[in-house]
Amino acid sequence: MSKNSVAGSCFCKKVSYELSGNMGVFQYCHCTRCQKVTGSAHAANVFVAPADFHWLGGEEYVGRYDPPETKYFATSFCKNCGSSLPWLSKSGKVVIVPAGSLDEDPGIRPSQNIYCGSRSAWYTSASSLPENAEGPPR
Repeated sequence: MSKNSVAGSCFCKKVSYELSGNMGVFQYCHCTRCQKVTGSAHAANVFVAPADFHWLGGEEYVGRYDPPETKYFATSFCKNCGSSLPWLSKSGKVVIVPAGSLDEDPGIRPSQNIYCGSRSAWYTSASSLPENAEGPPR
């Protein structure tokens, strides 16, 4: 990997990839599609140009789902462990990288929250909750 690259992989390590060049935008998305795909309150995604994304191994384990009703949204996942993986938007103009699949610090931080109008009713900002270095206190 080049000096300006960031590696990523799935949980089982069968799939690996590399980002290079401009890391683009890092944002949290609260839309209902991202909630379903992540099983969480929001997605944390880094957007990169297709030329700055490369599969390193295990591409045969990458599954993809393209909802027919969406203009840009799709999702990719490891067929072995189910981890969310990067996916090329339907427009082909950007690769959306689930930040949790990165193995290293991308060197940028989230800059915004989007689709907050779809935020889950049960959502509470992480910054307002107690923090524990490991598991909850007994």
